[in-house]
Amino acid sequence: MSSPLWHELAPLLLNRTYTDLTHAFHPGQPHFPAFPDETRETLFDLEKGDGFTAHRYSIVGQWGTHVDPPSHFVRGGRTLDQLPVEEMILPLVVLDISSRVLADPDATPNLDDVLEWESRNGNIPAGSFVALRTGWSRRWPDTTAMANRDDAGISHTPGWSREVLEYLIEKRSVTALGHEQTDTDPGMATSRQDFSLETYVLAQDKWQIELMANLEHVPEAGAALIATWAKPHEGSGFPARVFSIH
Repeated sequence: MSSPLWHELAPLLLNRTYTDLTHAFHPGQPHFPAFPDETRETLFDLEKGDGFTAHRYSIVGQWGTHVDPPSHFVRGGRTLDQLPVEEMILPLVVLDISSRVLADPDATPNLDDVLEWESRNGNIPAGSFVALRTGWSRRWPDTTAMANRDDAGISHTPGWSREVLEYLIEKRSVTALGHEQTDTDPGMATSRQDFSLETYVLAQDKWQIELMANLEHVPEAGAALIATWAKPHEGSGFPARVFSIH
């Protein structure tokens, strides 16, 4: 006999739009410069007459579209296995600054962007996942385009701002955040090894998804986000599969 919950849920999911917000990861893709590249070994191969195909993947936890738990930056912070499944299904808020990024790759959101979003949609719900849409994922998987460095080696990429993060976390009590670029902090900050915004987010016991894709296909309000990942014991980060339903 089918679960009564499914009878209630199935009609709500019928004819909905599902959007994959995840890049497929692979060797040679863009990644944090201090990390080694992925290596992949075929242990068994159907094409070579084996009874099945199996690969060994050697990656850093922060690889491709991935989740950062608090323990990534904060001693004693929650690890991946300590993040409850209840936090993996959340209301999705999309804060869009992509048009500004086209003119200025160093652009960051300001408080007016959030207040204008709320004037159109109401207050950002507590427990939301807020994604910063910058259009940067269009550059994937071009490593040079993603880093966007000038002749002095300074990276010019968008990122979050302190005032917006403080508002979302301290005034609206969001659960998690995400973005299309490699880092929470804009490139001009990370180029001088300043990761203070990522440190702030994780120190507030929040988690984040980096290197999101396809946010242009999701409405700014009204969608649900589902984020899943493997459950390594005391894990500090792992590739994630993230999608939305609206």
